[in-house]
Amino acid sequence: MTLSITHTPVYCTDLDAALAFYTQRLGFEVRQDVPMGPEMRWLTIAAPSDAHELLLAAVDHHIAPADRPSMREIVAKGDLAVFIQVDDLDKTFESLRAAGTEILQEPVDQPYGVRDAAVRDPSGNHLRLSQPLAPRG
Repeated sequence: MTLSITHTPVYCTDLDAALAFYTQRLGFEVRQDVPMGPEMRWLTIAAPSDAHELLLAAVDHHIAPADRPSMREIVAKGDLAVFIQVDDLDKTFESLRAAGTEILQEPVDQPYGVRDAAVRDPSGNHLRLSQPLAPRG
């Protein structure tokens, strides 16, 4: 049996702000933006040439009304991290800083083989940006 992960939700408080951030600041491309009724939409993005898509899911449309305040709090606190690999961490990080993105962690080499940094998206989601380090020796 062949298995694959197709979509990972990223809960957002403002879909248009999230869409602009992920496409204009990080270089993701829109795969689907389909209206689903008067207020809801199926909005997926992906890195170019990557099959795995992120579903930008509006808290107000994908979460039951009774649970929305709790989910907004979880998103705003950054409790649902998203891990994104980039080809030039320092350049990407400085570009995000220059655009006013909230910084959580400056770039640092990690003992597990990546250089990483952390920022927040417009909804508050914690983004872990990483770049593999060159093998030693």
